[in-house]
Amino acid sequence: MTTIARIILAPRERQVIEGLCDGSTLSSVAQALKIREGTAAGYLKLAKRRLYGVSDTAAAIAVGFATEAIDRPNLLDCAGLHVPLEQRQLVPFVARGMRSAQMATELKRPVNIVRRDGRDLMSNLGARNPAHIVTRAWQYQLLAAEQVISWLR
Repeated sequence: MTTIARIILAPRERQVIEGLCDGSTLSSVAQALKIREGTAAGYLKLAKRRLYGVSDTAAAIAVGFATEAIDRPNLLDCAGLHVPLEQRQLVPFVARGMRSAQMATELKRPVNIVRRDGRDLMSNLGARNPAHIVTRAWQYQLLAAEQVISWLR
């Protein structure tokens, strides 16, 4: 197993990223932290820079979990979970912050099929947005630190 150094975020950076893990909007996270949305956006930007310079929130959460910069979520029982292979294949791409067109190119599939599979993945995982897909994928062990670390190198 390849390891990388743990990243230490400032307390507010960490609170903002962790607040987004459950699919909440930046606005609701800012409200919960009693800060302005612009201030929360600033903390998010700083956190993304520290988390290997990712530009996407889903990627920041994936890197945060992999490097233990944020608390990893509790694992869930995947006994009743049904996620077909086509949807599972999207998880690492979502975790990297890729858009549907990029995923379609990588997977050599039509973009409309990738979009449909992405919607179905979100539904099957009970996720609200791509950032929440990353959290749910982690909880159901569809995404692991090794996968994330492999694309950081």
